[in-house]
Amino acid sequence: MPTASRKPSSQVLLSPRFLRSRLHLRIRRRGCKYVTKKKKVRILTYFVLILGLILILFPLYITIVTAFKTNIQTAKSFFTPPLPATMENVWVILTSKEYWSAFKNTAYITVFVLLGNMIIMPAMSYAIARSMPSSRVYRWIYYFLLLGIFIPFQVKMMPLVKMMSYLHMLNPTGLIILCISSSTCESVFLLVGYMGAIPQEMEEAAYVDGASTFQTYTKIVFPLLKPMLATVLIKMALWTWNDFMLPLVTLNRSWKYWTLTLFQYNFKTEYMINYGLTFATILMSMLPILIFYAFMQKYIISGLTSGAVKS
Repeated sequence: MPTASRKPSSQVLLSPRFLRSRLHLRIRRRGCKYVTKKKKVRILTYFVLILGLILILFPLYITIVTAFKTNIQTAKSFFTPPLPATMENVWVILTSKEYWSAFKNTAYITVFVLLGNMIIMPAMSYAIARSMPSSRVYRWIYYFLLLGIFIPFQVKMMPLVKMMSYLHMLNPTGLIILCISSSTCESVFLLVGYMGAIPQEMEEAAYVDGASTFQTYTKIVFPLLKPMLATVLIKMALWTWNDFMLPLVTLNRSWKYWTLTLFQYNFKTEYMINYGLTFATILMSMLPILIFYAFMQKYIISGLTSGAVKS
């Protein structure tokens, strides 16, 4: 008959060899659980990233595919590649004077909005950032500007249209002014926060050497603002180029004032849509800003991260 197993004695339980083996076994079990949990988190992260990539690339795929289809091919299948592909839609857009007029208006508005932001926003932010610690008025101005970030455009749309109509500025010049004023809140918020990373000792040394406030701003502060200023300008360029609501309420009187986002609706009627020409217009409108963003995206990342750590 088999003998009953005896329990280990207290000397065996307290021996260093036994304790080390138990400790290694426990560590190995916990390590396996940790690795399993880490793998689950990694798989979930990859799944979310792949899902986000699909959500971004699928509309781009539809735009490119439909731009090179005829209306008959689009009616047969909206998602399949064009077989054979046609350049007729792109050619119609490129030979349209309305398209080039809209392109010129969009470029004109974007360039002058960027120039206005580059001149006004850093100076305004510098005055607010350096005066807030000692002036309650500047603090309230800053808080008032922050409130503007949370006000949706739909709330202020009708007052803006009425005001611009009263001033007879429902034209590209009026739209430039509206774009600059609409970007003030976010631009000042980013630039004022970034100025916290600029040491004021450099400005104090310049004042000791006899520099004026204007000289200190132009020679010291403005060059140090370039990373964040580049971020603000790139974000502003993307928004101005792709904006639809502001041009819709200010430039809808004549096709001569249209931007590219308004020109896209030229091929939509009450009962039908020319999908080929519409998506060809979208594709031709996206290309300049996509190329611009591809070359400038590193400045967005560097600008947002360089002000995150104060010196």
